[in-house]
Amino acid sequence: MAISLIGEAVSQGARQAPACDVLGISVRTLQRWNTSDLEDKRKAVDKAPTNKLSEDEREQILETCNQEEYRSLSPKQIVPSLADRGIYLASESTFYRVLGERDQMHSRGRMAKPTQHKKPKELIADGPGKVWSWDITYLAAGIRGTFFYLYLFMDIYSRKITGWEVYEYESSELAADLLRKARLSENIPVGQELIVHSDNGGPMKGASMLATMQKLGVVPSFSRPSVSNDNPFSESLFKTMKYTPTYPDRPFESVTAAREWIKTFVRWYNGTHRHSGLKYVTPEQRHRGQDTALLEARSQLYLKARERHPERWSGGIRDWKPVSSTTLNPSSAETKGEKLKQAA
Repeated sequence: MAISLIGEAVSQGARQAPACDVLGISVRTLQRWNTSDLEDKRKAVDKAPTNKLSEDEREQILETCNQEEYRSLSPKQIVPSLADRGIYLASESTFYRVLGERDQMHSRGRMAKPTQHKKPKELIADGPGKVWSWDITYLAAGIRGTFFYLYLFMDIYSRKITGWEVYEYESSELAADLLRKARLSENIPVGQELIVHSDNGGPMKGASMLATMQKLGVVPSFSRPSVSNDNPFSESLFKTMKYTPTYPDRPFESVTAAREWIKTFVRWYNGTHRHSGLKYVTPEQRHRGQDTALLEARSQLYLKARERHPERWSGGIRDWKPVSSTTLNPSSAETKGEKLKQAA
């Protein structure tokens, strides 16, 4: 390619040396290329490696792995078993390589193939009563090793706790009854669609709970097994509850004591707690739609403060725009971090 380009340039009146400089080669290099045979005379190595297995040996490995006693075992189990019988065919890595070349590196025997669970569908709440999240957490009881169980529903749009109860055991029937009461207390009509997200626990997927959801027109949504990040709003709420300064240092002596404390916490969380994911308005203010006016008043306050002392402001005022919607399990990786931050 270089020889032809330089030849073309010289034929059009260019000098050979400057043309060689443009391509970064010397005139002597060009002369050597013109007078020598540029054919690649390197010889490829066609000799097989000395440690390569013969075709008969490879077939023997396959036949051994597919025998009745070995077909459900992995090479890590087959090779030691053969060694105990005084038989050595090849190393474990060679067994794996031979099986892979013959497309036999799938689940062997009756072992089920690994299950791939899809990420839950993205849920967007642009107003109250659209998407709820719920879960159950343990509350330590007075007797060591025993617990009370806090059932808790929340609206992810406003983070308001919409229903709760403390019971002495987990039950799908109790969860269904609480869902029914929470829906009534929030005045959600039976015809209005409500999506309720939860994990895969027994009470969440029990027959009574699913039947109640179907009867009320509630759409169930579930996390992937053992993936707590799929239900971040409930997890974050439980963390806020158990790390609040007023959380008891000692276990609850009775279910009544647990209910009394949770009742106080819910009143504080819904009506007093300023949520970082809501621009520091309370869940009840957000739920009732009061956050827009509150945040606008804050914005005007900051604007007036900047007008009085512009020298104290190097840029714009703090962003007090209300959060328009809340997303559970956002589809894009870019928004995931932002949405999980809102759950805190």
